[in-house]
Amino acid sequence: MLLKPLVSIITIVYNGADTLQKTIDSIACQSYQNIEYIIVDGGSSDGTYDIIEANKKVIAKWISEPDDGLYDAMNKGIDLATGDYLWFINSGDEIYDAETLSNLFVNNDLADIYYGDTVMIDAQGEVIGERRLQPPIKLQYTDFKKGMLVSHQSILVSTKIAEKYNTKYRFSADFEWCLVALKKAHSVVNTHLVLSRFLDGGLTKQNIVPGLKERFDIMRRYFGLGSTILHHIPIAFRFFKYVIVYKRF
Repeated sequence: MLLKPLVSIITIVYNGADTLQKTIDSIACQSYQNIEYIIVDGGSSDGTYDIIEANKKVIAKWISEPDDGLYDAMNKGIDLATGDYLWFINSGDEIYDAETLSNLFVNNDLADIYYGDTVMIDAQGEVIGERRLQPPIKLQYTDFKKGMLVSHQSILVSTKIAEKYNTKYRFSADFEWCLVALKKAHSVVNTHLVLSRFLDGGLTKQNIVPGLKERFDIMRRYFGLGSTILHHIPIAFRFFKYVIVYKRF
């Protein structure tokens, strides 16, 4: 029996004493055994260090030091990773259930990218609902003309094609990172699984306007100004319709 791929699961945290343990628990309970769990802490001053210390049996590598923002910390995680795949599950987010990774790698024909669905949760871990944007049946980089159709927490990227995050962008570098990975990928697999539970109200949502400006700039660079403007008409329509219907975004 062939050894299943090593998955480097990376958690970025800063002052996450209220959220980190649930994230760690979702990794620790996985029935899938070939995991390299990495925590990158931005030099927390609450109780985050104590939580890391208490869970060292689960954690393969960790660092705690100041960083230059979220994506600089993510790049540190990539530098530490030795796995076949990268999966970012940040503090407050969770892998969907204990069988998620085992159900993902059901054969030995390994893809460049695996992706799936996401459910949104609140601070108490209660499900709010599905993510506003849903992944298509077949995902390719040009689909990102319609926005980020797959959550960053629900995509696993082979280290063979993964690049560093562009730290020029403070709030939307994950959009470009996923887009570039999809553009380089030869094989992309829709797992048809819910892969993650995403904590609502993260950095991007707290900085929605500058984040949208960055995303527009990324789309302009990859798809051209005219195409980006044209595609933002239905994007804006769907956004406001969703807000009116569900009272959230």
